[in-house]
Amino acid sequence: MRKRLVFAVTNDLSHDQRMIRICHTLAGRNYDVLLVGRTKRTSEALPPQTFRQHRLSCFFQRGKLFYLEYQMRLLLFLLPRTFDAICAIDLDTILPCLFYARLRRKICIYDAHEYYTESREIVGRPSIQSFWQSVGNYAVPRVDHHYTVGPRLAEILSAKYGSPFAVIRNVPVQRALPESLPPLDRPILLYQGILNMGRGLQQAIDLIHELKSVELWLVGEGDLSAELRAQVQRLELQDRVKFWGMVSPDALPVITQRATIGLNLLENQGLSYYYSLANKSFDYIQAALPSIQMSFPEYQAINEQFGVFHLVPDLEHATLLAAARKLLEDPTYYNQLVEGCLWARKELHWEVEEMELVALYDRWLV
Repeated sequence: MRKRLVFAVTNDLSHDQRMIRICHTLAGRNYDVLLVGRTKRTSEALPPQTFRQHRLSCFFQRGKLFYLEYQMRLLLFLLPRTFDAICAIDLDTILPCLFYARLRRKICIYDAHEYYTESREIVGRPSIQSFWQSVGNYAVPRVDHHYTVGPRLAEILSAKYGSPFAVIRNVPVQRALPESLPPLDRPILLYQGILNMGRGLQQAIDLIHELKSVELWLVGEGDLSAELRAQVQRLELQDRVKFWGMVSPDALPVITQRATIGLNLLENQGLSYYYSLANKSFDYIQAALPSIQMSFPEYQAINEQFGVFHLVPDLEHATLLAAARKLLEDPTYYNQLVEGCLWARKELHWEVEEMELVALYDRWLV
């Protein structure tokens, strides 16, 4: 009989590449998989998948009332149903998942996509941080099994909660590189991901103001969408900064492969960013795209092994300008990073990582 799994997230499912990969893999290994998220006012129709999907409708869209409402709606959705295991994604879904698992005497799993209590949105808000720390201290040790996105974060969370964390990295599906691409009118700097604070986006636009022959492509939307568009208007960069909006996971690699330099610029504001291992970093590697990354522990470790990133210590304008010019004006160095990516992409892809994922779930649900 197929084991029934449910995964719970607070996003709207459409662009969650990690969860799509995980659910697709497990569904292909004879698990009956349901992914539960929520509907936003801007949500698009869900594309068909190899697993089941369900979105909960919430009256509140953000803030404390949203989290309270979502917890209640998720629990009410789960209670009448029967699953063999339930996986909470981050601390904002863990309480209803744990309650359901204990009530039904089922397995509860925790997938930490980030160091939640040290995320930028929580650090600096003592009462909010204290609340989520209490949630983590209570719930995480009571969960049956745990995994996260990177080795260093696994070490930290294991020590913090006294429970072992496995590692399932957020790497992309392996794709063939195109034999040739249309020539570019000018070099392209690419950022893909959520347009939120702390991601060096304002600094990237300022960089384009000085790099007269370069374009910037921003793929995604977020809290800074309107502010960034206003900055582009103010600097009169409309012809050299392109906002792609939200792009489907299937269409994204085509855009990535057209770029010249990838960007993953994070302000050192909270340990969640400091110990992050962003999926965009692996997307750039898979596209054989040299990228500018922060000199944070996980990116340092990958670079020491493969030589794929140009690492920067901060987001100062002079630092970023020097990094961009190094990649744009030193073809020997640039091609050295390309060669590193071509080597790394053979190992850092989902077809390798999913074997560890399946082994974990087969062992946990035996």
